Amino acid sequence: MSAQVFLTAQPLLEESDHLRTDVAVGERVGVPLSRLMVEVQAERTATAARWAGGSVSKDELRDQRAATDRVVDELIRSADGVPAERREDQSLLAKLKRDLANLAAYRERADARSGGAERTIGYYSGLIDHIIHLYQDDFSHAQDAEFIQESGLVVTMFSVSEMVSRETAVLLLAGPSRQISPSAFTEFVDSVGSQRYQYSEWVEPYLTAEDRADYNQILGSDAWKTKVRIENAVISDHRNVASGIKLPREIDDWQAAHEQFVGRLDALNVKQARAVIARADAKAADLENEAIWLIVGNGGAVLAVVAVIVLTTRSVLHRLRALHRRTVAIAEDTLPGVVARLQRGQPVDDDALPAVSGDQDEVGRISDAFARVVSVSVDGHAQLAAERRGFGMFAAGIASRTGNLVSRQLALTDELQDTFGHDEELLARLMRSDQLTVGMRRQIENLLILAGGEIPDPHTEPMRVADLLREAAAEVEDFRRIERQSLDEISVTPRVISEISHLLAELLDNATRFSPPRSKVVVRAELVTDGLSVEIEDRGPRVTAATYEEMNGRLHSAPPYSVLAENAHRLGLFVVGHLAEQLGATVTLRRSVYGGTSAVVVLPERLLVPTEPVGAEARAGTEERRASAPSAPAPVLPDERKSGLVLHTETGLPSRGTSARSPDRPVESEPSALPVTRDGDTKKPALPERVPQAHIAEQLRTPSAAETDARQDAATPEEVADAWADYEHGTQMVEQELRQDQP
Repeated sequence: MSAQVFLTAQPLLEESDHLRTDVAVGERVGVPLSRLMVEVQAERTATAARWAGGSVSKDELRDQRAATDRVVDELIRSADGVPAERREDQSLLAKLKRDLANLAAYRERADARSGGAERTIGYYSGLIDHIIHLYQDDFSHAQDAEFIQESGLVVTMFSVSEMVSRETAVLLLAGPSRQISPSAFTEFVDSVGSQRYQYSEWVEPYLTAEDRADYNQILGSDAWKTKVRIENAVISDHRNVASGIKLPREIDDWQAAHEQFVGRLDALNVKQARAVIARADAKAADLENEAIWLIVGNGGAVLAVVAVIVLTTRSVLHRLRALHRRTVAIAEDTLPGVVARLQRGQPVDDDALPAVSGDQDEVGRISDAFARVVSVSVDGHAQLAAERRGFGMFAAGIASRTGNLVSRQLALTDELQDTFGHDEELLARLMRSDQLTVGMRRQIENLLILAGGEIPDPHTEPMRVADLLREAAAEVEDFRRIERQSLDEISVTPRVISEISHLLAELLDNATRFSPPRSKVVVRAELVTDGLSVEIEDRGPRVTAATYEEMNGRLHSAPPYSVLAENAHRLGLFVVGHLAEQLGATVTLRRSVYGGTSAVVVLPERLLVPTEPVGAEARAGTEERRASAPSAPAPVLPDERKSGLVLHTETGLPSRGTSARSPDRPVESEPSALPVTRDGDTKKPALPERVPQAHIAEQLRTPSAAETDARQDAATPEEVADAWADYEHGTQMVEQELRQDQP
């Protein structure tokens, strides 16, 4: 629209500007030219009358010449301000100036009556012809046809007026003798015919009603009728004589009649010239207004279109922003919550997800497309969650069955220790087997935890923190290197004892594996503002800050199975993270002041209970009842299977209660609650706990002085080799991680 309006308005403005230029030229040149023509005609008439001895005095002629000079000066001043785009008129104006420069010379000839009257009168006639030609040329460059026609009409009227003025000059030049030359007579006849033809053909038909009325008043006056009568008489009643053409007596009335209508005729011509300029100026203003209204109308239309576009765009943008907010909310809040619920096996409300609305516009189709994408994504997550739950149940079932086998293996080890405890070498090997089996059981429990199951917890009473640390240390293969520093005045609730023990056991096992074989691993517990702080500190190799950040990230978020598969050698960290999340505890790994790694576990206060003080007799009775009481059954796993119970002694070695009955195990294979001794003559009650060195001969329990001096060599060569192998393996893994962390 704007381009079209520009293409339409530009010609209008150009035409208006050209008309303004024509008006300026008319104001500066056209009006002075018309006035100069009138004054030159008057001076020519006066010059002819005085030359022929008429009634014009010398003073009247001088006054007329002064009037002509004033108009000449005005014309020259005005012509200097002609616009630059009209400089092509300067050549004609320069020629007019040169002709006017000869005016003084012809005036002198007229005063001296030298050079011939017709030549002097011819100079004035030629000067007027040039004025009319210059006026016509000034307006011939106009681009408006109407203005060209009107200016042409004015030129024709100037020509008619000039013909009448030439008739007057010829007749006045005849003087009292009423004789003129044949050439002068011919000029008179031509002037009469020209002015009559031009008026009838080129003036009257193109005059406005008002201008025609003014013109008809002049033509209907007695003076104009006298002029016509004299013209007819001269043409019909002249006589040829030897000296020229003898005119009739009627010419004596010409000057009086001419003086009556010439003023009105000149005024009408000047008025017509000014009217043409005024109409051109008005038309230029109309063109400008038309262009302005066109531009304003276009601007209004553009504003209306812009308003419609803005309103439409705002509506669309409002809907798009709402769609964006809803999309972001679904992507950042709703969808993660839905995925989390699906992963936890919880149902999802259909109202929480975007629905397909069926809108037919673009925004509605985008919204529906997003709703379909969300639906497909949720369906995919639901399928993955179902598969994960299925795999978790499958893994939990496998772990449960394997746990039952391990529990039976540990029960069998207890029987062997009770039966063959007198054989020291066999007892040592049984204890070694027991430690490996305990480690196997912890790995099975790790699988159970990662599969979404829970560790069976047989505890029914709170446990002191010192006993808890001892129980966790007993789960570690290299438990002799663990140094415990704990409090007795606080205990933990029964329902979380197994989970906390397993968490600490994983951290202790990691600390013993990644530290030198002969170095100590210190575990200390103390009360803090947020609950209970348990710190495990080793002397392992240095770890970079980036590695600590990576490991802490694994502790604080549950990874998918893909991450577990890529980090199968670091499942302990993931297990610790799962247990910490279930307990509401925080676990942080950081560099120790001794150069190793320090693991800080903060248990929430809600898991703690005060330790009840008991006497020695009451404690002995409690221990006796605990030893004689049967073990509590284990909690039911997701696959409704039961694993063996785990109890711990206060001295450090792990012990297990009798395994619960399982469908996979026949009743005959269960160990008896009252096993028979080696001699077979007495029965002892089954011990729910295994105390370190309880099955060793009395004389072997207390080492001799020589053994005390050589306690550094108490470990067997196989144990030392295994410890160093674990240390080297841990060191190599840390070095490999450090090399991977290097840029």
